[in-house]
Amino acid sequence: MFTLEQIQSAHAKVKSGADFPKYVQEMKSLGVTSYEHYVSDGHILYKGQDNFSIDANAKWLAKEIAAPASPENLEHALKVHQLGKTDYPTFCQQSANAGVEKWIVDMVKMKCIYYDKAGNEMLAEDIPAVS
Repeated sequence: MFTLEQIQSAHAKVKSGADFPKYVQEMKSLGVTSYEHYVSDGHILYKGQDNFSIDANAKWLAKEIAAPASPENLEHALKVHQLGKTDYPTFCQQSANAGVEKWIVDMVKMKCIYYDKAGNEMLAEDIPAVS
């Protein structure tokens, strides 16, 4: 199974949203099947096969998650991030400002789904394959 150190090593290679598809492929190769990223404090729950999981501690002091949620603001922040124009901390703050409580990356279905505080799906997108 994977370790937190392996995950941190993979994450260290990500400079912007443009690097995300390669990151997902590396995580899959480690055995990660999905993860839940909580925007408020940055903690992440990584899941693997046979109910294996690792919980990564909070990365920052709690951010306020805006309400009501704005899928339009999230879409804009995501597009800018995927073009490589923002870094990860900036995208996380923009996500909080848009009302994102968490996102789930499903490496089996190759989807990333964003949720608001009420658990409503705000946006679902396919993760592109690495060519």
